[in-house]
Amino acid sequence: MQGTVFDIKEFSVYDGPGVRVTVFLKGCPLRCQWCHNPEGLTASPGIMVSAACRGCGKCRIPDCALKLKGSCDGCGRCVELCGDGYRSVSGKYFTPEALAERIMSYSPFFGEDGGVTFSGGEPTLQSEFLISTLRLLPIHRTIQTCGHCREEVFKSILSHVELVFFDIKHTDPAMHKRYTGVDNSLILANLRALKASRKPFIARIPLINGVNDSDENLEKAAALLEDAPSLIRVELLPYNSAAGAKYPMVGYSYPYSFSAPERINTDIFANRGIKTRVL
Repeated sequence: MQGTVFDIKEFSVYDGPGVRVTVFLKGCPLRCQWCHNPEGLTASPGIMVSAACRGCGKCRIPDCALKLKGSCDGCGRCVELCGDGYRSVSGKYFTPEALAERIMSYSPFFGEDGGVTFSGGEPTLQSEFLISTLRLLPIHRTIQTCGHCREEVFKSILSHVELVFFDIKHTDPAMHKRYTGVDNSLILANLRALKASRKPFIARIPLINGVNDSDENLEKAAALLEDAPSLIRVELLPYNSAAGAKYPMVGYSYPYSFSAPERINTDIFANRGIKTRVL
């Protein structure tokens, strides 16, 4: 069994308690218009090209899969030909054992509270690989998920972690589909399963001006979370204006012009006794 990882961040302090390693798994079933990790959208490895590339042509390969099949297979031959270091492979294959060994190599820095957080992309998309790796880790384990997966898969993953970051993109099904490509029926079902499990969790809400920052949407989000005894807090993430910077590096365009909210009404959550934190 192998999984595909596109980044491993050492000494992370915002993705769970203590000092952590955050592992980013490739592949995502959503296409959020504000996504800032476009290299994590596809499941297979691909090539990233720096904006500093001069277009010298040294990396051109006649039998390149991108030319023959219409999609890059991440073989890395063009990376080896680039003498300036402007090309890199985004995505590396790991076995559960190899990834667990890599994660545990940082264990001296974890202390009592630290551990590992699996993010993405969407980690549940590689559920078998994820669970196999989680079983090998005798440390604090966390996932950050959009919640869009089969409920039986979600419940199985819950049994192997100590904490969940659960994203709530939008409460309205039609608006959710408009901005992420899918409706939120599976997500809301898994949120109900998460609340019923009593597993500790943190809800994360990305806030985009004019998309999901209205009081009406936040009131609905607060109502969804009000009856969750294992909810630790809600984290509100204002839109990052640098979200589109990496899209040209992976061959995508970024046609959107989003902005952060002009105001963030945390009172909506406080009035229901829900702790909030703006990141």
